[in-house]
Amino acid sequence: MENKKTKRNIIIATCCVVVLAIVAVVLVLILGKDDAYRIIKVYEYEGDGVVSRESIGDIEPYNNMVLESGDRVSLNTGEMTLKLDDDKYIYVEENTKFVLTATGSSDDSKTKIELLEGAVTNDIQNKLNSESSYEINTPNSTMAVRGTTYRVEIYYDEENVCYTKVSVFDGEVTTRLIYPDGSVAKEEVSVAKGKEVIIYENDTTTDYLGGVRDISIDELPENAVNTLIELGYIDDVPSEHVVTFMYNGMEFGKQTVKHGECAQVPTLMPAQTGDWDYDFTVPIEKDTVINWK
Repeated sequence: MENKKTKRNIIIATCCVVVLAIVAVVLVLILGKDDAYRIIKVYEYEGDGVVSRESIGDIEPYNNMVLESGDRVSLNTGEMTLKLDDDKYIYVEENTKFVLTATGSSDDSKTKIELLEGAVTNDIQNKLNSESSYEINTPNSTMAVRGTTYRVEIYYDEENVCYTKVSVFDGEVTTRLIYPDGSVAKEEVSVAKGKEVIIYENDTTTDYLGGVRDISIDELPENAVNTLIELGYIDDVPSEHVVTFMYNGMEFGKQTVKHGECAQVPTLMPAQTGDWDYDFTVPIEKDTVINWK
């Protein structure tokens, strides 16, 4: 009887040890994977925006708000920065809308941005491994990177022709065209550091406009320039700019205008007929020449 009892106790003790070992292994696996899970959140936000989630509806963004894959993000005015994992940042400009899809872990992350309107600057600080991907799709193009800093903008002209501008400030971006029928071109065009490309789409075709060219900082909006200054890719903008007024090819006068303020219409006019070819309600953000017409 004693022997039976002893054997039973040994069996119970052994089972307890096995169960505790299994629990320990499970806890190690779970706790050890914490760092592998993706962290996607609103890093900084101030302005008028909204996060639309299918299961809830519209949510007012806030700092450190955790995002879910499939969220639609909109920024009307102000500033917004998203942080993905610990080394990917998305700087959102005003009047921008996009859908963010982010799956996998930090070891095999899959990030996709469907840019619907506006512009975003992407800062991928560490090169992605072979198991990870990061791409942006626009109505007329798709682009992929492994680790780089670049800006993507969508805009339309008066005839509703869609343009995508891709500007690369570090690393390299590969682009492919998306045709009006939805098919994707096999040919890739690479855009290297310091270069940009403009892609257009009309009713019949999609193509590159003039090929790859040097980046023109003067064409970037002020908030994009400020982001690039913070990231260290361009120098700080001057606090003042020179506005030169020209009449018949000759200098008529000059004004020094603070950055972001408006030039003033000169008191004296060079001729009795005509007008300055400029909208004086537009803030001055660079040295500007205004002609009399």
